[in-house]
Amino acid sequence: MNETLGVRKERAILVGAPLPGQRDNDDLKELTALAETAGAIIVDRFQQKLHKINPSLYIGKGKTEELAERVKRFKADLVIFDNDLLPRQIRDIEELIKAKVIDRSELILDIFATGAKTTQAKLQVELAQLEYTFPRLARMWSHLDTLAGAGGATAAGAVGGIGTRGPGEQQLEIDRRLVSKRIVELKRDLEELDNRKIREIDGRKKLFQICIVGYTNVGKSTLLNTLTDAGAFVEDRLFATLDTRTRKWQLDGGAAVLISDTVGFIRNLPHQLVESFKATLEEAINADLLFHVVDVSSPDALKQIDSVNKVLAEIGCKEKQILLVLNKIDILNAVSSLEFIQTIYPSAICISAKTGYGLDRLHNAVAQKYKGSVLHIKIVISPADGKIQSFLRAYGMIINEQYTEGKVVIEAHLGQNQLVDLKRLRPLSLEIITHNNAS
Repeated sequence: MNETLGVRKERAILVGAPLPGQRDNDDLKELTALAETAGAIIVDRFQQKLHKINPSLYIGKGKTEELAERVKRFKADLVIFDNDLLPRQIRDIEELIKAKVIDRSELILDIFATGAKTTQAKLQVELAQLEYTFPRLARMWSHLDTLAGAGGATAAGAVGGIGTRGPGEQQLEIDRRLVSKRIVELKRDLEELDNRKIREIDGRKKLFQICIVGYTNVGKSTLLNTLTDAGAFVEDRLFATLDTRTRKWQLDGGAAVLISDTVGFIRNLPHQLVESFKATLEEAINADLLFHVVDVSSPDALKQIDSVNKVLAEIGCKEKQILLVLNKIDILNAVSSLEFIQTIYPSAICISAKTGYGLDRLHNAVAQKYKGSVLHIKIVISPADGKIQSFLRAYGMIINEQYTEGKVVIEAHLGQNQLVDLKRLRPLSLEIITHNNAS
């Protein structure tokens, strides 16, 4: 008889404890979405503004005792902090409240573990979880349930509950030496995959590359599908996409660019994940243009823009060309919020990836970025050289053409980014007459 193992729905209490100067927890909306994505049932929310962190219990003894009462009253199995806790803080809180405690990073790592499908994504998540777990091993022996094999919730039939899925059964018996050994093995395996990925990206450098970035669940994969018929997986949940998908996108005039989807960002994305997904994020690092997609229907749109910008700065993309794309315009309720965002970001483009609204404007903006500054050029070719004439008609605009003394003299407008490709076709001579910035 086949038996299917699953994760029992855990009853969770959410805790937010911002320090002075930190952003408040927005009624723990984001943590609620994360916990529900991980499969928890939210039974209570508990917020406490701190003046300073308690070294033992984070929120202090009195508040921890109050939390213990809530755990008992709501029959909670799990308490999730919207903060990053030290191992000893988690241990001390658990002893007092008699329930399992996980922090924000552990929750996000758990969600990534459930969503990893490809070999690379599974290795990346396992490495991130082990690096997070390593200093916390002593605590884990006390509350981990049996897990279903290496790979945890990335394999079928995982059990153990939120915060315990990922590396798997090895967590029950492994010691620090074996964890260290496994981390070395994972880094070696990922380095091989990373090198292959980087070679693959380097091989595309002749083509203009666009990378779609943005907060999780803002419609990045939907946009990729709409533009290219990529067939990327789409689901209305956080971190539905963990693997990069790259497709060709045909612009007007026959020009083709490459466009890639990436893993979604989130506020305070654990640094272990940013490091582990370095190769996946190479798509953004090497792109000529980034689409920063925003769910303009979200009341937290501006905060999400800020969170994504912080991650982009962390991975070295702060100076990239970025086109802000305001998605989900079709379900926008408050026009005033859109007007406010457009005041801050006047060059942003409003679209609906679902209905196709505004995609013509997006298309035109990309064509402009693709061409770069407009050059007025003069070239001389032989009458038999049809390739250059075809190239100029496809990628530029011929403004004058004269046949004289067995040669053809052509004046044309051409984007600066296409100049290298024109030179490869070897005209008899090439002269740049004027150089104008693209509007």
